[in-house]
Amino acid sequence: MKPLVVTSEKPCLCDSGARYGQCCQPLHQGQPAADAAALMRSRYCAFVLGDVDYLRSSWHPSQRPDDLALDADIRWLGLKVKSQRSTGDDTAEVEFIARFRKGGGSAQRQHERSRFVRENGHWFYLDGDLQR
Repeated sequence: MKPLVVTSEKPCLCDSGARYGQCCQPLHQGQPAADAAALMRSRYCAFVLGDVDYLRSSWHPSQRPDDLALDADIRWLGLKVKSQRSTGDDTAEVEFIARFRKGGGSAQRQHERSRFVRENGHWFYLDGDLQR
C-alpha cells in the first residue's frame, strides 16, 4: 500500500475539523502536545500516515516497543474522542473510538481508554485498555 501524503492545508486526518498544518503536523514535527487528547489525535494521524518514527517517539520509553510494524492492510476511517480527563498533575486518560477496515472486510472499531503521562513538558502515551 502506498503511503498517504497530506499537505498542511488539507483537513487533518484526526477528524478535529482543523487543517493538518494547524493540528497534528506541528506535533509530528516535534512541537509538544498541549494535552493528552492532542497527543492522542496526533498518534491516530500518525497511524493513518504510517509514521512509525513518530509513534515510537510519542510512546513513553518505559512502554515503548523495540520495534513497531504497522499492518499495511489496515485503512483507518475516522476517529472520535469520547472523553478526556486529568488523573493527576501530569497524568491523563483519553477514551476514543477509531474506525478501520482490514483488507476488503467490513468496518471495525477500536474502542480504547488510553493513559498518558507528561514529563519535561511533553505528553507520552503509556498504554491503554480496550473497551467492549
